[in-house]
Amino acid sequence: MKLAVVGGGSTYTPELIDGFARLRDTLPVSELVLIDPATERLELIGGLARRIFARHGHPGLITTTSDLDAGVEGADAVLLQLRIGGQAARLQDETWPLECGCVGQETTGAGGLAKALRTVPVVLDIAERVRRASPDAWIIDFTNPVGIVTRALLRAGHKAVGLCNVAIGFQRKFAALLDLAPADIHLDHVGLNHLTWELGVRRGGPGGEDLLPRLLAEHGEAIAGDLRLPRAVLDRLGVVPSYYLRYFYAHDEVVRELATKPSRAAEVAAMERELLALYGDPALDEKPSLLAKRGGAFYSEAAVDLAASLLGDGAGGTPAVQVVNTLNNGTLPFLPDDAVVEVQARVNGSGPVPLAVPRLDPLYTGLISHVTAYEDLALDAALRGGRERVFRALLAHPLVGQTDRAEGLTDRLLAHNKEHLAWA
Repeated sequence: MKLAVVGGGSTYTPELIDGFARLRDTLPVSELVLIDPATERLELIGGLARRIFARHGHPGLITTTSDLDAGVEGADAVLLQLRIGGQAARLQDETWPLECGCVGQETTGAGGLAKALRTVPVVLDIAERVRRASPDAWIIDFTNPVGIVTRALLRAGHKAVGLCNVAIGFQRKFAALLDLAPADIHLDHVGLNHLTWELGVRRGGPGGEDLLPRLLAEHGEAIAGDLRLPRAVLDRLGVVPSYYLRYFYAHDEVVRELATKPSRAAEVAAMERELLALYGDPALDEKPSLLAKRGGAFYSEAAVDLAASLLGDGAGGTPAVQVVNTLNNGTLPFLPDDAVVEVQARVNGSGPVPLAVPRLDPLYTGLISHVTAYEDLALDAALRGGRERVFRALLAHPLVGQTDRAEGLTDRLLAHNKEHLAWA
């Protein structure tokens, strides 16, 4: 089995390699290609990746290349983990929206739109080249904003599934709090990428005993602390929102915080410099503990499970249940079929099939519908360009929604992203 990782020079990559090494019985990788134009970083990470495989006795071959077409040739699956513009662009995404009184964040709001505009055209070009080189390969997208990027890939007819680590993070957290094995926890996880709620926490699988009331009663304070939301919010909702919902539920408070502390981008950039120095140590043969602070926790386990389900048993195999980003196709009846939702799905060689979702309260359907409309406009702007399309997408976003703010944000977005937008 050959896998290719586009963006293999990312400091995330050792997390992924560690999962491939530990879980080789689940996903028997014979060849792994790390692809990245940043050759110096790529060689550092490629060397560490080989040492991690050797430490675990993994027989797979790891190669590195800056040649995308050669790297994806013959791949069974291609994982995308890109950051167009690097941490410098992320720093801008987190900064200029604050000048207009809006959240500065790399996956939602105005910063998220900027990232989508930079990313979608590049990902679609990569996907076309994958299709030419390996027409049967699955594309697993971990590149943010995952929902919009996955929607672009599926609209263009690619075999693609979007993946996020929010759900697996909650699964592991809840399992530890309840003193259960993670495999015994099934989440009623519903919404869009970075806009989800856990409506149930079930023992044993879909339809099992719902442990969410007990979880909130016994551990609500700890969960609220992790989400940085008041405990009363969880009690009133009776569900667990994604930590990204804080940008919606406490927007003005978050803006005030972001305006008075160092950006996450600056913290991550400093962390990446330290990680790259560690990766260059020829004695290092495991992922360093510092990597846990970088983000992407449990990404490797989620990626291994998804790739194994897509590649391991084929269309006739026993499907696994996993949270993925995929076409709605009636799953949430208030959304168009071609929207991309983040829900539990049965996954096998034919792809994901979403599980049935309970009827949702208007408190959730309203916001999901609102953000879906924004995503539709954002994708249109990413595909066709134009200042007016950018303005319309910003005006539609629930974290913007005012014409003067949308105008100011449009001006700033275009000014800060000219080098990445051919039409700007």
